[in-house]
Amino acid sequence: MSKLKFVETTIRDLYIIEPSVFGDNRGYLMETYNQEEFKNARLNMIFVQDNQSKSKKGVLRGLHFQTKFPQGKLVRVLSGEVFDVAVDLRKGSVTFGKCFGVVLSGENKKQFYVPEGFAHGFLVISEEAEFIYKCTNLYHPEFEGGIAWDDDEIGIEWPLEGIKGVSLSDKDKNLAFFKNNRVEF
Repeated sequence: MSKLKFVETTIRDLYIIEPSVFGDNRGYLMETYNQEEFKNARLNMIFVQDNQSKSKKGVLRGLHFQTKFPQGKLVRVLSGEVFDVAVDLRKGSVTFGKCFGVVLSGENKKQFYVPEGFAHGFLVISEEAEFIYKCTNLYHPEFEGGIAWDDDEIGIEWPLEGIKGVSLSDKDKNLAFFKNNRVEF
C-alpha cells in the first residue's frame, strides 16, 4: 500500500504530494520521501542537496530559478504556513508563464514538487514558518535568476490579508519583470 498520494495540478509535472500520517496520543510518523513510490509516479529525480529556512510572517522568498544547473525542488513546511508558488518557464509548454500556488503547512503536511524549468517562491502567512526542500541540483549563485513577485503578467494572487507589508531580500527587491526576463528551459 502506498504511503504517498501524488496529486496532479493544472500544470503538467507539478505535483502536490500528500503523505499518510500515522498518529496516536504520542505524536505521529509519516514517510516524506520513498524512491520507489516516486518512481512509480514517474518522478525519477535524484536529490543532491537539502535546504531549510525559518522566516517570519510576510517574508516572501522568490521567485527564483537557475539558468544553468536548474533545480527541481520537493518542498514542505515543518511548522507554520506558507503560500508556495511555481511559474512554468519551459520552452514550448502550453502553460508557459502560468503559475500555480498551494498552501503548505506543518498541519496539512502536504509537499509540492516543482521540477526543473520553473521559477519558485513562497510567502509566509503564519507568524513564523520553517520550510525545508530537497533539490535535484546544487546551488550555483552565479546562474541564479528571478522574476518580480508582483509581476502583473504572471498574476499571482498572493494571500496578503493580515500581512502589513511584504518583506523581501535586497536581491528579491531588484528582480526583473517577466516580459524583461524571458528565460526558457
